[in-house]
Amino acid sequence: MLPGNMGQALPPPASIAFTEKHNIMSKENTSMTMKDIARELGVSVATVSRALKGSPRISEKRRNEIAEYARKHNFSPNLMAESLRSNKTMKIIGVIIPQFTHFYFSSILSGIEDEALKYGYRLMVAQSNEEYQREVDTCRAFCDNKVCGIIVSQAKGTSQYGHFQELVDKDMPLVFYDRICTGVNASRVTVDDYMGAFSAVEYMLKTGCRNIAFYGSSMKLEISKNRYNGWHDALLKHGINPDTCVTRLCDNRTDAERMTPEVLLSDNRPDAFFAINDDTAIGIMYTAKRMGLRVPDDISVCGFTNGQRAIACDPMLTTVEQNGYEMGKQAADIIISKAEGMTPVDKVEKRVIRTKLIVRGTTKKVKS
Repeated sequence: MLPGNMGQALPPPASIAFTEKHNIMSKENTSMTMKDIARELGVSVATVSRALKGSPRISEKRRNEIAEYARKHNFSPNLMAESLRSNKTMKIIGVIIPQFTHFYFSSILSGIEDEALKYGYRLMVAQSNEEYQREVDTCRAFCDNKVCGIIVSQAKGTSQYGHFQELVDKDMPLVFYDRICTGVNASRVTVDDYMGAFSAVEYMLKTGCRNIAFYGSSMKLEISKNRYNGWHDALLKHGINPDTCVTRLCDNRTDAERMTPEVLLSDNRPDAFFAINDDTAIGIMYTAKRMGLRVPDDISVCGFTNGQRAIACDPMLTTVEQNGYEMGKQAADIIISKAEGMTPVDKVEKRVIRTKLIVRGTTKKVKS
């Protein structure tokens, strides 16, 4: 597996704090803001706003307390100013996906949208097309459009993270999904890539396979590291030296069809392949079949995603279910909770979606 404290100013003495509050309350009532009420009652501005709108998310006791305080001080909210200041009327979430063409990312997008619509949010969606600069430009465009938060899966070409840190520094709610950025302390939703890979490889070992190749992405990506480590550790557990098995930097069908013939013609021909995604696995499978090999009798193949293509190929693909829809829902839930003020913007949440091995026709059955 590849792998500062900030000082806080002391609060003013109680007498000084009281004097400042008293002066605020002595101003004309028309100048009172929700921020003033929030400070007086020790709650967030978002809580005051929701309470005055009668939101059921705020307890009845708290709603009554805030409403009574506002009534006593003749508070009348300037709704237009509030709207301009918070931009909540738009209720837009920015979403960056690496590529629209992948079923997995479209399923995540569906989960995000369904969850967002429940709370009156809409999506502004863009693809990075796996390009760093495009990702940077999109983040800035989302900020310029004053979105309520940003949900992003890191592009393959990203190796610098200043644009993500800028979002955090600006208190923009940020959630990574699938491909996370470990260099930035932000919320994230991932699948259990390690255990997904470990379980898949261990299953093929139990069917009698002993030389399992690994096709993966750049090790700059956490998902690739974790899936590699799952493959690696499953082999070690069963007494096989991973160094004797083939590994390739290959994460798409085109490259799989180009690289696999050489691998299958080598003296160290694998009897199974574990691929980082379904497209790569399907490329391996059809190459093996074109070369006259039987799947799974001669070559077992396992992917990772469980998209629609996994059941459209022949034989149907054994793969690891990622549950992209649930990942999208969880990412949206975190963003909305922050945007609504239910959780602090700087609170980092880490949620992990469990994987499940779906056994189909590209792998042998476990021997009794």
